[in-house]
Amino acid sequence: MIDEAKAVRAGEELDLVVLTDWLGSHGIDAAGLSVGQFPRGHSNLTYLVRAGGREYVLRRPPLGSKVKSAHDMSREVRILTRLAPSLPQAPRVVASCDDAAVLGAPFYLMERLRGAILRGPAPRGVTLSREQKRTLDGVFVDQLAALHALDWRAAGLGDLGHPDGYVRRQVEGWTKRWHDAKTDELPQVDEIAAWLAARIPAASPAATLIHNDYKFDNLVLDESMTRVIGILDWEMATIGDPLMDLGTALGYWVEEGDAEELKAFAFGPTFLPGSLTRRELIERYAQASGQPAPEMLFYFCFALFKTAVVAQQIYARYKAGLTKDERFAAMIFGVHLLSQQAIRAASSGKI
Repeated sequence: MIDEAKAVRAGEELDLVVLTDWLGSHGIDAAGLSVGQFPRGHSNLTYLVRAGGREYVLRRPPLGSKVKSAHDMSREVRILTRLAPSLPQAPRVVASCDDAAVLGAPFYLMERLRGAILRGPAPRGVTLSREQKRTLDGVFVDQLAALHALDWRAAGLGDLGHPDGYVRRQVEGWTKRWHDAKTDELPQVDEIAAWLAARIPAASPAATLIHNDYKFDNLVLDESMTRVIGILDWEMATIGDPLMDLGTALGYWVEEGDAEELKAFAFGPTFLPGSLTRRELIERYAQASGQPAPEMLFYFCFALFKTAVVAQQIYARYKAGLTKDERFAAMIFGVHLLSQQAIRAASSGKI
């Protein structure tokens, strides 16, 4: 449950001499410096840095990525720094570097949060009763509602995004990213993109801070798994329609009754006995936010489409030889599965 670092993948090593000097220049004890890599993430490269008897996490963009907006380290630092006083679950930034000449790309160093991170459909070493799982799912949704209730203006995040027209820009932007990263002809992706473009909601709820990648493996839980102590990976956070955020969570939420292939690709334990269904997730969110249950079909389909495009971007990097991470070879199957799930939902009208 607690993420452990492994040896750094070939080609993704950090220059320890340069890192030692940089740490020293920022008043950080570099004695006994060692670096490992957290192997499970799919976006930014994440390293465990041990130095001076302390543990830190270093994040930098992936090799070969051309999607600068998704890997803007200075933006992520700005978000975390401003959130720190009002959101206890925001990891604390220790130091940052915008100079790509130091380690080959901008990066930042943050505190390491130790707790449970649930990855995959059946996390190793985790046993939950039906009641515990239902409680955990409630904690998951309640934390999302609490994030949306945060006063983002008071937190100094008023310049983070442009909420007017946010949903339309997202549909258009991710459609363009699909075409830019396309390696295979997949008509169903084009079909769901057209479906979304024709059904953009006429109005959005009041804008909130949205995480934009809210799922179990981006949460750090306490030992009892009844409290969220950390929210990770803020690279896509912005100010916008909160239903887009709820839709993202629903898009990741594989439930009992979904295709077995989707279950195999699940990012978290969302269909263990006792799990909330997607419909129950929506009802719980409405209860926690004090609002009527929203209509979520568009947002669910968009989330599946967006995640399919993210998988395609990762696969395109792999196919171009820009990463040697063999996990990424299977990403094209994820593109197929997610787009097909979106088409099924759009056709049936059911989430």
